[in-house]
Amino acid sequence: MDDLRAKYIELIAKAGDEATLEDLRVKAVGKKGEISLQMRELGKMTPEERQVAGPALNALKDEINTALAAKKAALADAALDERLKAEWLDVTLPVRTQRRGTIHPISQVTEEVSAIFADMGFSVAEGPQIDTDWYNFDALNIPSHHPARAEMDTFYMHRAEGDDRPPHVLRTHTSPVQIRHMEKFGAPCRVIAPGRVYRADYDQTHTPMFHQVEGLAIDKDISMANLKWVLEEFFSAFFEIDGIKTRFRASHFPFTEPSAEVDIQCSWVDGQLKIGEGDGWLEVLGSGMVHPKVLQAAGVDPEEWQGFAFGMGIDRISMLKYGIPDLRAFFDSDLRWLRHYGFASLDVPTLHGGLSK
Repeated sequence: MDDLRAKYIELIAKAGDEATLEDLRVKAVGKKGEISLQMRELGKMTPEERQVAGPALNALKDEINTALAAKKAALADAALDERLKAEWLDVTLPVRTQRRGTIHPISQVTEEVSAIFADMGFSVAEGPQIDTDWYNFDALNIPSHHPARAEMDTFYMHRAEGDDRPPHVLRTHTSPVQIRHMEKFGAPCRVIAPGRVYRADYDQTHTPMFHQVEGLAIDKDISMANLKWVLEEFFSAFFEIDGIKTRFRASHFPFTEPSAEVDIQCSWVDGQLKIGEGDGWLEVLGSGMVHPKVLQAAGVDPEEWQGFAFGMGIDRISMLKYGIPDLRAFFDSDLRWLRHYGFASLDVPTLHGGLSK
């Protein structure tokens, strides 16, 4: 073993490149290397001989591997030194003008939406992303048997056995923010609630976590006509196209009555979607007049107050406006995608300056 050690330590020290070093590794500790063959002979030894030879061979193998690693690091350092000596950099050259940081389209569109609704008198309200099922479902008039409350659709937080506290969920919409806002500030109110929401779904147009913005306006004489005007003004400002036609279709949501799904005018030309023209329609949001039971749950008297609510996906309207084909790309952390769709960090969206300029 002493001869093997001296032989390979000397050869490793003399190795001039990584190829030679790899060849020595194979000859010494590879499957058919000299040290490996010696270790196979342990089975032929007596137990007393094995107790002496086994630890010695293991120590020799570790020493050779350590020497190989140290020499490999030394060769890499030497190669780097040579490269640094050969290369040079002219520090007087002008810097690259490419932008290093960009704003994610979700952040950009959230700011655009907030700017539009702020111009119409809406403030921004926020709430917890983990909430009780009372705020997420019960207060919004969603019955216990509703499919949305099933574990296949909603992420429930773990509870210890015997815990009788109300279950908590990852909020499935930002509507709980509306309840909390009315509880705290009462009526009248005019707010939007943008934020992350969570549902158990994943495909080209759905992800387990996505973004919504919901609006709420409560006063004494608000009607569906006010809702229609607000949404049409929003669509015209957001898509920066005057006179976008809308279509309201009767629907059903537990938290609004009457309820309507809203479509906007569009067309498909050579496989490309165009907003604000043509004879087609595209669904973009749900809306309606706030259900009296929702107002009661928030501590607002439905005999005195009424209002409208609406909700839309920020990710979805981002895809429509900026031509993004796959929702999953929003969460892939691909810098090439972000450089293509991203926005300059100092370009704050304003109505007078242009939302997406």
